[in-house]
Amino acid sequence: MIRTAGRLEHIEPFYVMECAKAAEALARSPECDPAQGGERMLFLNIGEPDFGAAPAVLRAAQQVLQQGRLPYTAATGLPALRERIAAWYGSRFGLAVAPERIVVTAGASAALQLACLALFEPGDEVLMPDPSYPCNRHFVAAAGATARLLPAAAEARFQLDAASVAAHWQPATRGVLLASPSNPTGTSIAAAEMAAIAEHVRRRGGVTLVDEIYLGLSFDPAYGHTALALGEDIVSINSFSKYFGMTGWRLGWLVLPPSLVGPVERLAQNLYICPSTLAQQAALACFEPESLAEYERRRAELQARRDAVVPALRALGLDVPVTPDGAFYAWFDCSRYSADSWDFCFEMMRRAHVALTPGRDFGPSLAPRFVRLSYASAGGELQQALARLGRELNAR
Repeated sequence: MIRTAGRLEHIEPFYVMECAKAAEALARSPECDPAQGGERMLFLNIGEPDFGAAPAVLRAAQQVLQQGRLPYTAATGLPALRERIAAWYGSRFGLAVAPERIVVTAGASAALQLACLALFEPGDEVLMPDPSYPCNRHFVAAAGATARLLPAAAEARFQLDAASVAAHWQPATRGVLLASPSNPTGTSIAAAEMAAIAEHVRRRGGVTLVDEIYLGLSFDPAYGHTALALGEDIVSINSFSKYFGMTGWRLGWLVLPPSLVGPVERLAQNLYICPSTLAQQAALACFEPESLAEYERRRAELQARRDAVVPALRALGLDVPVTPDGAFYAWFDCSRYSADSWDFCFEMMRRAHVALTPGRDFGPSLAPRFVRLSYASAGGELQQALARLGRELNAR
């Protein structure tokens, strides 16, 4: 056998994808084939909006392809795209961000990888909430550092607060990696609490990284703020995948302290040369008035889905302790029906033919009790899935 690198011992399987594979396999079976009298599988497990890229973005991509040439761009991205992202921060958040601080990346995943490689090394520790998106802690591990998960209760909106950061800061602690709004909970950190966290980290000589890929999909003005307002030392990770609907285009960006742009650029040059030229050229159209109006329509649609899904889950005895204020996830407690969320999800997959995501991916403290439901699917499918869940749970 070929020997693999020791770092793989710290990278767990991505259980979201393991569940997805099981659901896909069952979906291909006769029991899920309507032509054979089966019940079609409904997928509420994957965090992918059903809208896709905006029409203006698709037209822009077609025009670029017709030109027939897609050269490399700078590793930091097209200057015009960096400028439009900077202008978006001004128009959306009233915040002046210099385009030179923005580095366009091959998705938010590449942004996180670049930031972690630039900032963390073996022996470092990074504080993160439990629950949180699993890949974020694995980016920390891939850099040789250790992600330390701190249990975050419903009372804290499943997020870290300044008190817990202060209580758990150790000599090896290098910083915090937060997400607001969060995957899997859809909850955000209040502006005052985010400011208190950043100030504590700053006093300790650490670094604050904030995953803001769902920021455009905030529903509550009390939480729809960017941590970049707290100073130029904040590292923000963002993406064209969620609010802008460009998941498979693999395009994201970083907003960095000025001193980090050069080191991150050097890493990007060597790791992947540049982001996709086609995706970058098409993404310029994301900031056209036509596209921005479409994104706001979609955001309102997702909010309406949330407002239908959360009460429906609670009515089924699947408690949602904190109403999500952004993204497109409901984080619900299944302990009324099962002692293990993994078993609950597979039972609902087999009986209701509804694919959900068990809590195992997102950290150990709440894994047995909690399940993530994605309401990124069309409203009709959501209603049908909730009806099926009710059918099976009431039949117990």
